[in-house]
Amino acid sequence: MSDKKATREAYGEALAEFGAKYDKLVVLDADLAGATKTATFKKAFPDRHFDCGIAEGNMVSVAAGLSTTGLIPFASSFAMFLAGRAFEQIRNSIGYPHLNVKLGATHGGITVGEDGATHQCLEDFSVMRTIPGMTVICPADATETRAAVEAAINYVGPVYLRFGRAATPVLFDRETYKFEIGKGVVMADGKDVTIAANGFMVAIALEAKELLKADGIDAAVLNIHTIKPLDSELVCSYAAKTGAIVTAEEHNVIGGLGSAVCEAVCGKTPVPVLRVGVQDEFGRSGKVQPLLEYYGLTAANIAEKCKAAIALKK
Repeated sequence: MSDKKATREAYGEALAEFGAKYDKLVVLDADLAGATKTATFKKAFPDRHFDCGIAEGNMVSVAAGLSTTGLIPFASSFAMFLAGRAFEQIRNSIGYPHLNVKLGATHGGITVGEDGATHQCLEDFSVMRTIPGMTVICPADATETRAAVEAAINYVGPVYLRFGRAATPVLFDRETYKFEIGKGVVMADGKDVTIAANGFMVAIALEAKELLKADGIDAAVLNIHTIKPLDSELVCSYAAKTGAIVTAEEHNVIGGLGSAVCEAVCGKTPVPVLRVGVQDEFGRSGKVQPLLEYYGLTAANIAEKCKAAIALKK
């Protein structure tokens, strides 16, 4: 895990790479191509990149229209503006007719840093997964981002992909990694407790596993990159195997991965589930590491939650 790259960087690179492979791929942005990194695609394919200005709802509607002509549009903006400001258009113009539009949301979570609460989207998993037929993905690293983008291109239907601003450890090998929508990845096996994470929290969950090992606790780590459709089979199998789960996400604990895991296990394999994430608060401006510590998005806090979850086992 020595190399680091922001998933938004990998997103831009993937669009440019796959633009050559898929001639139906087009990209839309809302005056943020430099920040979302879709400018990389624009440089390679200027005739297939459309800047819709600071009008996210209109951008989504344009993407919906383009998809009806057989094109595969990726509409991009910050997660707060895409999932938030354009929610109605996403629901009514893409979700309801189940159109083949991909939503590339960058700058998700508190690692946006100094931009503060107005830009730190902590609600997008929740609102996007409530839209019928919407697939929701949050890749763990640059390699998985590339694979997720290509999987979204080949998937017929609406997909929401969330990427981050901060550099994240590269966990997977590009040549060997296989990505499948709706199928979680076992990062590490274990028998005492399961940590289910997504996004950059996967790397932190692996750090937590090492902390727990020092205390004689054997934790499994799952990368649940697809929040919807959730890999309920994998989650429930590890619930049965370890008897306790801790979820970890850069999102409000309400409505995101933690809620999805609770929904899955309560009906099939009821076990204690504790959630690491933002505890129903807004974000705030600050450097990334102090923010992670303030909100408890740390390996140490995950480890403590795991001990508490184990104590709740019957």
